Amino acid sequence: MKKYLLILLFALPILGFSQTKEELITTINSKLNEKETIRLIQRVGGYDPDYKEMSVLFKKLDKKVKKSTEGKIFEHYLKNLEKSSVGKVAPGITQFDVEGNPYSLQDLKGKYVLVDFWASWCPPCRKENPNLVAAYSEFKDKNFEILGVSFDKDLENWKKAIKDDNLTWKHISDLQHWNNGAAGVYGIKAIPQNVLVDPNGIIVARNLHGEALKTKLREILK
Repeated sequence: MKKYLLILLFALPILGFSQTKEELITTINSKLNEKETIRLIQRVGGYDPDYKEMSVLFKKLDKKVKKSTEGKIFEHYLKNLEKSSVGKVAPGITQFDVEGNPYSLQDLKGKYVLVDFWASWCPPCRKENPNLVAAYSEFKDKNFEILGVSFDKDLENWKKAIKDDNLTWKHISDLQHWNNGAAGVYGIKAIPQNVLVDPNGIIVARNLHGEALKTKLREILK
């Protein structure tokens, strides 16, 4: 199974990492009055979280837990996940390109755009990059673009990775690492992740990697 870098909203206890999803849900239902249960709900979401599944679990929590600081932060996260789910209008992103000029997702409206969240320091991202290069080569002349959104904090490392991996599409970042502004609005807590946006700005897929991305693009870019 492909491994991804995962940063959770809260630090997770070491105990219980081997639990299955079913076991986690059982534990959650037995601890609805504890703030620490929010961490377990985050774990249920995993790499590619389903906001509906997590929302059902969150709503079961004791009112005091939901109204706590941790609860409010998690509820905000769930709302951002919902707003950036398939079928929704893609939230706007405006950051700086490698030359220091502002660039927006809106600038690519009218095309299919894969918004790729990555970083130079992320080994799984760098491993996935050849697949993106291959997909871009095949579909770039068929109304398809990629917009790289980097979670880097060092400009030179970011630029070097773009050059070394031959990533010839547009790249932007605010160089704020995990505090990247796009991470919040898209509910991104692991990379590499991506969203596929149609010419009208609607999200049509999330987290397509390898052959799954090519298969989807062949389907929609006939």
